[in-house]
Amino acid sequence: MYKSLNEHLRERFGSKVYKIALSSGCTCPNRDGTVGVGGCIFCAESGSGDFAQEADFSIKEQIRLAKEKVASKNKDGKYIAYFQSFTNTYGSVEMLEPKFREAINDEEVVALSIATRPDCIPEDILKMLSRLNAIKPVWVELGLQTIHEETADYIRRGYSLEVYDKAVKELHDIGVEVITHVIIGLPGETKENILDTVRYVVKSKAEGIKLQLLHVIEGTDLAEDYAKGLFKTLELEEYVAIIKACVELIPPTVVIHRLTGDGNKKTLVAPLWSGDKKRVLNEINKVLR
Repeated sequence: MYKSLNEHLRERFGSKVYKIALSSGCTCPNRDGTVGVGGCIFCAESGSGDFAQEADFSIKEQIRLAKEKVASKNKDGKYIAYFQSFTNTYGSVEMLEPKFREAINDEEVVALSIATRPDCIPEDILKMLSRLNAIKPVWVELGLQTIHEETADYIRRGYSLEVYDKAVKELHDIGVEVITHVIIGLPGETKENILDTVRYVVKSKAEGIKLQLLHVIEGTDLAEDYAKGLFKTLELEEYVAIIKACVELIPPTVVIHRLTGDGNKKTLVAPLWSGDKKRVLNEINKVLR
């Protein structure tokens, strides 16, 4: 039996906890020319933050608006402030720390989750994360996606596997928890390739893992390759079988934060079956039971 995020949050915080997606206003070194331009091949203009609040609003206002969306579902009023879009440690401490502090100073926020790249956590950012972690739990979400160099080059990830290893060690050294993102269904990867990545994440001692189905999104370079017939996306049955195999490799000490993923239905090119998230989760739950 695997440890789901919902189960983990109830055990840890005593009730259901909702994640609210916020924007720090950061961009990404893979977009501004520091590492590359155009971003990772699968990344949309929103920077994988389709459901995040607008960066133009203050953090306090973003939190208020996000809470309003789930208020009827969240009677206990506990939240995780999730900085989702782009690379949320890609900025100065002077710019970032006040925003993160504004989030964790909200009485109903129980933890801070920051999505970033492993190559964007320099020493001053580590010190900032350590200060924040002394106030409330801080989780850093690292976009690894794959351990395979050929795939990493294709998706234009822009850093080596050693950079991920270094980031995990340094975050653990300051007591910050790590959640690693893995994409299922990247072009050219076999089931065994994917399982190798999951094994590696478990071995890295990440506290959490996100298993994300590859979405082909309109306007991305990945969508162009898909239109040319350079690869096929997974069928639902294939995806469910891979997820089952992944879960069997993940010990209960590692929290599974995601088994699929939400895509913007308006811009989703493929696989179209993924637009029915309830159906996907039902199929996954069938095989996991």
